[in-house]
Amino acid sequence: MPATACEVKVLAHTTVAPNIRLLAVAWPRADKAPHAGQFFMLRCWPDTAAPLLSRPISVHSWDAATGTLEFLYEVRGQGTRLLAALLPGDTLLLTGPSGNGFDAAAAEGKIAVVGGGIGTAPLYQLVKELAAAGKKPDLYTGFRDEPYGLERFTPLCGRVHVATDSGKVGYHGLVTGILHPEEYDLVLCCGPEPMMKAVAAKCEAAGVKCLVSLEKKMACGVGACLGCTCHTTEGAKSVCKHGPVFDSKEVFGQ
Repeated sequence: MPATACEVKVLAHTTVAPNIRLLAVAWPRADKAPHAGQFFMLRCWPDTAAPLLSRPISVHSWDAATGTLEFLYEVRGQGTRLLAALLPGDTLLLTGPSGNGFDAAAAEGKIAVVGGGIGTAPLYQLVKELAAAGKKPDLYTGFRDEPYGLERFTPLCGRVHVATDSGKVGYHGLVTGILHPEEYDLVLCCGPEPMMKAVAAKCEAAGVKCLVSLEKKMACGVGACLGCTCHTTEGAKSVCKHGPVFDSKEVFGQ
């Protein structure tokens, strides 16, 4: 499905945690409905202004009944600082939905969903789609200090496990310390690459399938520029076009 460029209106923009914002917009293209793991290119500044590139941000939530599209993102650079200044009623340009996401309908057996930090952002839409398919996954999350946004996950998940680097909440340590892949048939993961590699290694050792959502800097978002190329066991592929969701063996395999 080709990506569509559309000017949209901001419905709400709130602070969820320090430097973490939740942006809700009205997406008018019901025929271009996104699914879990896909992303949009966001831009609220002129084409001739810096930064040069739009910002790829994954879909946090899509509500087909209201046409509301949400993005949960971290403010950490020039582009996201400009996005963070948006107010209700302002407009911005969205291009998408892009990429190949998680196929919730095809997920079978006992499922674990694993997220690290802002990597939990695309997982909310994922658990919504799993719930709609009659599946209730267990959730494993890792944060530096204080978790955020988990209250939306709880009704849709079985067990919710939390690990923090500081030990302030839940398990003191990495989320991989509480994940036991051998208890599951499928693990779906998004977060920092070192975390995903560690999760993938545990899944490989347990003989459990693992799908990971990669993050790369992107220019076009449609696979034309090859700026987000990653190495796979099948050769070089574009994260924006062939991913961002891959089988972990394909991108982390030897």
